[in-house]
This record gives sequence, C-alpha cells and structure tokens, in this order.
Amino acid sequence: MKNLLILGGGTAGTITANKLRRRLPAADWAITVVDADDNHRYQPGYLFLPFGTYSSTQLTRSRRKNLRKDVPLVYGEIDRVVADGNHVLLTDGQRLDYDVLIIATGVSPRPDQTEGMLGDQWRESVHEFYTYEGSVALARKLDTWAGGRLVINIVDMPIKCPVAPLEFAFLADSYFKDRGMRERVEMTYVTPLPGAFTKPIAAQAFGDTLKEKGISVEPDFMVMEVDNERRTLVSYDEREVPFDLLVTVPLNMGADYVARSGLGNEMNLVPVDKYTQQSREYDNIFALGDANDIPASKAGSVAHFEIDVFLENFQQYIAGQEMTHRFDGHANCFIETGDKKAMLIDFNYDWEPLPGRYPVAGIGPMSLLKKTHLNHMGKLAFRWMYWNILIPGRPMGLPPLMSTSGKRTDLVTAEK
Repeated sequence: MKNLLILGGGTAGTITANKLRRRLPAADWAITVVDADDNHRYQPGYLFLPFGTYSSTQLTRSRRKNLRKDVPLVYGEIDRVVADGNHVLLTDGQRLDYDVLIIATGVSPRPDQTEGMLGDQWRESVHEFYTYEGSVALARKLDTWAGGRLVINIVDMPIKCPVAPLEFAFLADSYFKDRGMRERVEMTYVTPLPGAFTKPIAAQAFGDTLKEKGISVEPDFMVMEVDNERRTLVSYDEREVPFDLLVTVPLNMGADYVARSGLGNEMNLVPVDKYTQQSREYDNIFALGDANDIPASKAGSVAHFEIDVFLENFQQYIAGQEMTHRFDGHANCFIETGDKKAMLIDFNYDWEPLPGRYPVAGIGPMSLLKKTHLNHMGKLAFRWMYWNILIPGRPMGLPPLMSTSGKRTDLVTAEK
C-alpha cells in the first residue's frame, strides 16, 4: 500500500482528501491529513465579523467532521519535511512516511515582519481581520469607535483574497452610514499597487466605487514601519499617512516549516509548475491552494478549480503517465460593495476580469463587474455552499477552466 500524506486540513487539503478518497482504491492508497488543531474556519467570514453579519459560531466547524471517516486526521505541529527521505517530522517526534506529499498549509498574516506593527497600539488602534482572533477584536473596536481617520492598508502582495481589503472599505462605508456617523470618518485606502486593482477594467470599476463613497486612495505605498507613538504609517519613500484607526493586511507568508525544509521561496511558498502544481524540485511533492507560488489569486475558488484539474493529473501521475491537464489560473469572486450589493469577477492567467454575464452567456443570472443585490445574495449564500458542497468534495456544477462565453472580450485582447 502507498501513502498519500496531505499537510493542512483547511480548504485545499480537505477538498483534496475527500475527492481523492472517492477515486483511489483503499486497498492501494492510504490518505492521511495532518493539522495542528480541529478548528476549520470559514475564512471568507472574517470580513463580515467586524460588521456583525456573522457570529463567531457560524465560522467554525470540526476538521474531523469535515473529512470522510476513512481519512485519518493526525493532530500535530509540523517540524519539517525531509524530502530526500520521503517523510515528515512533527514537533512531538512523530515520523510520517509518504510516497506522495501534498502541501496545503496555506499562508498566514505575519505582522511581525513589519517594523512597529506589533507595537503598543496592536489591537488598540492597529487591527487586522485576516485571522479569527483579529476579526473578533476589530468587531469590539468598531462597536465603540467614535470616528476619525480610518486607514485600510495592504503591506504587500500576494495576500489571501486580494479584493478583501477593498470589500472592507466598502462595507465600512455602509456600516458607518447605518450608524449615522459616516461624516465623522475620513477613510483612506493605502495600497502598494498603482491603484485599487492591478487589471485596468476592474481597477476602473473599483476606483469609481471608492470615489463615489468618498474614500481616498494612496497608491504605490510600500510600508516601512508603523509609528505607534505618532499613529502614522511610514513608507520607504518617506511618505506618511496618519491614522486614528489602522486596519492593516499584514504580509502573508507560507508556513515556517516550508522554509526549514528548504522547499520554499523567500515568502515560504512552494515553487511549482503553474499548470500541474507539481514541485519544481521534487516529483512526488505537490502544493495546492495558497501554499504554492502560482500567479493566481490566493482564494478558495482558485483552490477549488485547481484541485479539479489536479485530480485528473494525479491519476495520470500515479499511473506513470504524462500529466496532460493544464490549470489556467481560473478564479472568481463576489466582491461586496456595501449597501447590500456586490460585484462578481471571473478571470484566469490570460484574461482579466471583464463585464458580462455569468455563468451562461446572455442569461446569467449573475452580472460581472456590476453592482447588484443578486451578487450580494450569492456572496452570503456561498457560506452554505462551502460547508455543504465544496468542502465535502461534491460537484459544484462549474467547469474548472474559465470560459470567455458571456464576457465582453471585445474590450481587451487576452494577455497571451
């Protein structure tokens, strides 16, 4: 019997384990998942927690219960991968051997990587919503905050869900309007990018929405430090942005064990072939979801589509065949714009987000790059779909590769 070891029981690891267990004969393959605890979080919900849309109990379920009963779950901290020896060492001394290894431990916010971020203003006037604990603390802060200069900041890319900081800005605008205090809040969106988004058509849509809501943008801002005493963001080119409340997205990095194992780049991301997710250094190691370095969004939809393609390649791989299926970087995402409306974007390695209809040309029912209430309802409905369809590995009914059907492709030429 061969051993397939999956490091990480989050979105990518759980979907992969559940789907592969259905495909691989139990007599031939043992599948084991490793994670540090039993708390599987619905991370897209962190965005909503500070505004009271979700309660904390709606965002957490048992990892063990999310996995099929015939997939063992080992609890433990990973010390390192010994790739040349085909085994993983846990900090408690356990050794887990593998024939094939899948790294799916994602990325995590690292406020320790920015000077001053973890200073005496941390969780006082400096907050984040990219962790469960951070979003809960920010909810308490917003509940009592009287107003002032609110700065939403991204330290650097890539980050989990690249549009979430924009969503936070839009939702904060609605939140303060609903509380009758919007005029007491000056909002600034500070980004290392040249604008609100990297692709021009979507950037214009997001930029127009920021302008409509009276949210100023400070582009090309590379954070050097958080000055706690003066409550000021300082960039490497010596620009300064003062704040009364800073909601930051810290640098996102892969797990430290990836670095200790010699498997990662400077961000602890595993370099892989962007079409197959196979390690560039070890043929029997794959990295899925946020843990790899593919030039796609670090979002749940990417993991979902990527895994569907990976499954086909994996069965070719274990049969000793060439992996012929190519993941195209497909991603889609509902983007909350406030006032119970949202946009939807759908794109891949080659095509930027475009206006149109999704998933069926001329019918939809979803509109692309257009603010609608239906898109907002789709965003909220996704939590149920996540727990009941996506994570158990059931079919979502969406093709993994992006289609240009229904999109205004006449507006741009694909970046081939």
